[in-house]
Amino acid sequence: MTVRTRTVTIPSEGATLTGEVFLPADAADGARLPAVVVTGSWTTVRQQMSNLYARHLAEQGYLALTFDFRGYGDSEGEPRDYESPELKIRDIHNAVTFLASYPLADSGRIGALAVCASSGYTAVNAATDARVRSMALIAPWLHDADLVQAIYGGPEGVRQRIEAGERATTLWRETGQVEYVPAVSATDPGAAMYGPFDYYLDRDRGAVPQWGNRFAIMAWPGWLAFDPIAVAPEIQTPTLLVHSEDAAVPDGARRFHADLAGAKQIIWTTGEQFDFYDREPAVKAAVDAVAAHFASTL
Repeated sequence: MTVRTRTVTIPSEGATLTGEVFLPADAADGARLPAVVVTGSWTTVRQQMSNLYARHLAEQGYLALTFDFRGYGDSEGEPRDYESPELKIRDIHNAVTFLASYPLADSGRIGALAVCASSGYTAVNAATDARVRSMALIAPWLHDADLVQAIYGGPEGVRQRIEAGERATTLWRETGQVEYVPAVSATDPGAAMYGPFDYYLDRDRGAVPQWGNRFAIMAWPGWLAFDPIAVAPEIQTPTLLVHSEDAAVPDGARRFHADLAGAKQIIWTTGEQFDFYDREPAVKAAVDAVAAHFASTL
């Protein structure tokens, strides 16, 4: 199915976010379509995995909205490239508000699809936002304090990052200067993600021109303290998780799924984490599962 896109602006607490609406080409004027907010991994812009999944959803007959979080891509907001769970949760909430009044969207059938790290942000919003009627999390990165230590080098690795973040926060408050490290690097061990992460480093995949490949060091304390698993018992929203044992933090997905209060399903498929961002058959498996989930819950 052919897909149409429209560039839109979304107000978010004084910052204007830039987004895109993906529509089935045959959507009639005045149509009221089930609508989905689509978000991607941490540090990313909409031209990466978000737009890919939004296009697939539009091909399935949904209206899909992607956007750049404040401080990222084409959106306003300072500081730039600041991975703040609190601010990103609020941006998702405001994107839902935008969809609720969008002329082609059915305000009673709003869902959310999140890939990787934004799964936690989307989940926290859904815990208190009854307008989100259904949620799908693809290769979700969901951590708690125990998993943070396992991922980031134990108590000492966590402590070092928190202290570096606190120093960077003090510098920013006193001078306005933001200290950065690469978001991803195969050569710099100080990067937020250090390793041969081809998705982000390959221009034919995720190394798009709009992505800055920066991580504000002052984001570490908020990121490391973020615990979306803790909100699972508060979530009544029907929720689907699609994950793989070879993808990131499968134990976090299991813990989150076990604690969900509402209708829930977890589908274990195959693929590494970055396969779910843009590679087949991982993307098709995820899209098929998500389409079936939304068809029954929106």
